[in-house]
Parts: sequence; C-alpha cells; structure tokens
Amino acid sequence: MTDAAHDHSTHTSSATTSWRTAATATLHCLTGCAIGEVLGMVLGTALGLHNLGTVVLSIVLAFAFGYALTMRGVLRAGVSWRAAVGIALAADTVSIAVMEVIDNTAMLAIPGAMDAGLASGLFWGSLVGSLALAFVVTTPVNRWLIGRGRGHAVVHRFHH
Repeated sequence: MTDAAHDHSTHTSSATTSWRTAATATLHCLTGCAIGEVLGMVLGTALGLHNLGTVVLSIVLAFAFGYALTMRGVLRAGVSWRAAVGIALAADTVSIAVMEVIDNTAMLAIPGAMDAGLASGLFWGSLVGSLALAFVVTTPVNRWLIGRGRGHAVVHRFHH
C-alpha cells in the first residue's frame, strides 16, 4: 500500500473512519493510560495518599506512559526526538484527557473504590470497570478526531 493509502489526514468526516480504526487507536491509547493509571492508583493507595494525590499521580503517569508508547513507535520510524514529542502530543492529548476524566470520575464516584485496599476486589473491579468505561466513551471521540485528520491519524503514517 502507498503512503497515501494510509494517510488519514484527507478524511473530511468521521463517517469515513471505521469504528475498528477508532477502537484500535483507543486501545493503543488505553494501553499507555492503563499502565500509568494502574501504577498511579497502586502507588497512591500503597503510600496512603489522599484521593486527590492518588488521582493526580495517576493522571501524570497515564499521560507519561501514553506519550512514551506513542513516541517509541514514532522514534523507530526515524523521526527526531523533538518531532516525536510534538507528534505524540498531537496524537494523544485529547484521547488521554477524555480517558482520564472518565476513568477518574468513575473511580471517585464508586463508593469506597478509592479507599479500598490493594487486596480488595472493589478496588480492582472498580479500576477495570472505569478503564472499560473510558474505552467506550473515548472510542467515538477518537473516531471523530481521526475523521478530521487529527488524533491518532497524525501518527498513523509512521506505522509500518
């Protein structure tokens, strides 16, 4: 396939972007977000941080791991480090932000989830459920972004 066949920047609406493409982009984003989110929740809980501290730590780590995973692939394609940072920011910021708002809001809304210990089924069930909900809500957002040549579409040309 030619590069033009992979170029999603020519799309004019989300109607031309498949749900599969959007789900794949969201799953990619969720991977980095989930690593950071889970690590932040585990560390915050283990360290006895207050809810706000745990949420902030989780958000910072989710963005860090999300961007890092995107940059890893872009850097492999031979892009400079500086350019890779810009591409990762353009590709993932909205997706990660939506995911983090949904995920952390769900965790805070589930009674006892943030105060449950690491050995608690409530903690882990709430975390898995909140990440699943974030995936469901973020997939249409990514479909819309990709359909306009934004979000994951800016990184797609670097995939081999």
